[in-house]
Order: sequence, then C-alpha cells, then structure tokens
Amino acid sequence: MSDVRQSRAAVDPDYTGRRTQPTGWVGWIVFSGVMMIMIGVFQAIMGFVAIFKEDYYLVGRTGLVVELDYTAWGWVHLIFAIVVLLAGFSVLAGQMWARVVGIILAVLSAIGNLVFLAAYPVWGVIVITLDVLVIYALCVHGREVKEAFR
Repeated sequence: MSDVRQSRAAVDPDYTGRRTQPTGWVGWIVFSGVMMIMIGVFQAIMGFVAIFKEDYYLVGRTGLVVELDYTAWGWVHLIFAIVVLLAGFSVLAGQMWARVVGIILAVLSAIGNLVFLAAYPVWGVIVITLDVLVIYALCVHGREVKEAFR
C-alpha cells in the first residue's frame, strides 16, 4: 500500500496521504454540538426556575452539598447557558477552540449538576449523562467537521 501512496505523491504534488473525505465520526460531533445547544437551553430553564420560583426545588439550601442562594445559583446557570449555547453553535461550525471549550464546559456542567443533585435528582442525572456523551463525542475525530460542511 505504501507503493500506491508513493506513486500518487510523485504524480500529485498536493497529495498528503491524509483522508480528504470525512468519516462517520462527524455525526458524533454534530450530535455533541446539538446536545450542547440542548444543555444550554436546559441550563437556562434551571436558571430561570431558580431565580423566579425558589420553592420549586425539593431540598432547602442547607440540604445541598454547597449552601447557596437559589437566586445566585440561577444567575450562574443563565450565564453558563449562554456560554454553552455559543460553544455549541461554534462546534457545529467546526471551530477547534469550541471543542476544547465544550469539553471544559461539559465537565463543569457535570460537576455543577452533581453538586445540585439533591435539589433535582432525576433532572441532574439526565444532564450529567448528556454531559458525558458530549465529552466523548468532542474527544473523537472532531477535526473532520470543518471538512464535512465545506
């Protein structure tokens, strides 16, 4: 097989030996971008609920791992939601920085939802699961997205 690559390189000076067509892994990156957008919307919903309806949550502030005011926690969720949404759209555009930021944000989201797990256990587990899937997807073949949507 190396003879074929060498002969093609001799004929085509632009040939690098790298695959020019994206593989099926692009679907995982698109999935992660869409999931980041969904997670951003979920974070915004959680933020609005914490700001406007503090009594919605099952556990009082003292029952959380970290004792915080729900209003402050709601604003943190809203700011986080905006950043995740922007990174999600940038992942779909094939930006490398967005993949790195997406991984960092997904890790922070999982940790934040773990801390807040006593207040909404089912919702927290769902968001943590989505965060893990996003981390997986962003770590695998993300560079191909830019090539897929040219």
